[in-house]
Amino acid sequence: MRERINYLAVENPRTKPIIGILGGVASGKSTVAAEFARLGCKVIDADKIAHELLEGKDVKDNVVSVFGKVILDSGGEIDRTKLGDIVFADGGKLSSLNKILHPLVLARTEQLIEQYSQENRVKAIVLDMPLLVEVGWARRCDRLIFVGCKRKLRVDRAKKIGIMIENQLKILENFQISLDSKAAIADNTVDNNSDFSGLAKQVADIFSQIVNDE
Repeated sequence: MRERINYLAVENPRTKPIIGILGGVASGKSTVAAEFARLGCKVIDADKIAHELLEGKDVKDNVVSVFGKVILDSGGEIDRTKLGDIVFADGGKLSSLNKILHPLVLARTEQLIEQYSQENRVKAIVLDMPLLVEVGWARRCDRLIFVGCKRKLRVDRAKKIGIMIENQLKILENFQISLDSKAAIADNTVDNNSDFSGLAKQVADIFSQIVNDE
């Protein structure tokens, strides 16, 4: 259990608790985030923000200048599947894409935190951000939740929904700190190795603790 620090007063003045979701690729982080949303939280999805950014002209032009027109579809838009095939086959290219997108994703995240903090109906703000720890945002969170899931299940889930194959998953995970390290800094762990009802109950119990602590 990490040391509890009052970030509310120290470096991020706001009125809503911020919950960070940690875990491996295809561990179920978005499913956990969706459960928090069902309980009255607002979820900031970093992957969704990145996808939206890729549709903007300035970002698109920047990405095309780095990766070439080969990533464009017949309509002149970025084909995320083609881009994904390139960056998940080469760690250096993935790093180049991250350098373009991450500052913009973080800036948009800041805007959304400010916006949601002013909305009375929002009970908490959830950060569904794959590189939450790596970019230093774990310290911005009042509560860190680790989603535990066995590697075989994660690989099977990733293949089933067409996210990536196992060697692509390995490349992506090379950019992240170890799962053991993430689990060690988390305040709570959600076990996602069984059924959805069990996961939902765990999230509800954790959310009750967070609300009662505020």
